[in-house]
Amino acid sequence: MKNQIQLSIKKQQKVVIFTFLLVPLVLVIVFGFLPIINMFGYSFLKWDGLGQKKFIGIKNYIEVFSRPEYLKVFAVSIYYLVGSFIQLALALLFAVVLCTKIKGVNFFKGVLFFPNLINSVAIGFIFTYFFKDTGTLNSFLNFLGVEKTPLWLTNPKLVNYSLSFTSIWRYMGFNIVMFVAAIESLPKVTFEAAALDGANAWQKFRFIILPGIAPVLQINAILAVKGAVSVFEIPYIMTGGGNGSSTFVIKTMDTAFKFNKIGLASAMAIVLTIMVLLISFIQNAVFNKDEKN
Repeated sequence: MKNQIQLSIKKQQKVVIFTFLLVPLVLVIVFGFLPIINMFGYSFLKWDGLGQKKFIGIKNYIEVFSRPEYLKVFAVSIYYLVGSFIQLALALLFAVVLCTKIKGVNFFKGVLFFPNLINSVAIGFIFTYFFKDTGTLNSFLNFLGVEKTPLWLTNPKLVNYSLSFTSIWRYMGFNIVMFVAAIESLPKVTFEAAALDGANAWQKFRFIILPGIAPVLQINAILAVKGAVSVFEIPYIMTGGGNGSSTFVIKTMDTAFKFNKIGLASAMAIVLTIMVLLISFIQNAVFNKDEKN
C-alpha cells in the first residue's frame, strides 16, 4: 500500500512538471520556431509581402553577400562589439569595488543600475538632445571655452562612437548587478584564507573571483556580443541609421518595410540568426576550454 502511494505521488509530480513545462514549450514553438521556419521559407522567394510569391532559390543570399551596401553595415557592429567588451570590463571593475566595504554601497548600486530601468526609446531621446549640435554636451563645452564643438551625431567619424557610448551607459547596470551577485555568492572563507596567505587584491581577483564567476561572465559575454551584432533601438531612434550609423538590423527593417523586399529581408534575418548562433557556439567552446584548463 505504501509503495502504491509513493508511485502515485511520483506520477502526480511528473504530471505537474510536464504541465508546467508544456506551456512555455508551446509558446516557444508558436512564437519562436514557427516564425523562423516561415522566415526561412520566405528567404527563397521574391515577394513584396502582398503580391505573388516567386521562388528564386538562393539568389537572395547571393545578393546579401555580394552587394557592398549590405556588407558595409557589418563594419558598424565592430564599434558595438568593442563597446560590449569595454562595458563588461567596466561592469566587472565597478562590481569588485561595490563588493568592498564602502559607505553608501546600496546607493551606488541603485544609481548604476538605474539606466537599465529606463525604456530604450526614452534613452534614445535623452542622448539625442545630449549629443546634438546645440545639445547639452556642446553647450557645456562652449561654457568651458571650446569654440568649435564636435558634431557628435552628424559627423560619420564620430556618430558610432557616440552611439556606442550610449549603449554602454544603457546596459552596464545589468552586468554590474549580475557580477555583484556572483561575487557575493562566493565563500567568504576563501577570501579569508587567501588574506592569511598574503594574497593581494590582484591575486584574489585573478585566482578567486574570476574562476568563481566564470559562468556568469560567460552568459554576460554571450548576451553582450549578441546585442552588439543585433543592435537596433538606439541607432534607429537617435539617427535613423543615417550618417553611416545603419546597422544590419536597421538595414533589414528598411529592406522589408521601406523597399517591400520581404524575401531579401528574410534572407538577411536568417544570416543574422546564423551569425549569432555561431558566435555563441564559439564563445561556449572557448569558455568550456578555459574551464577545463
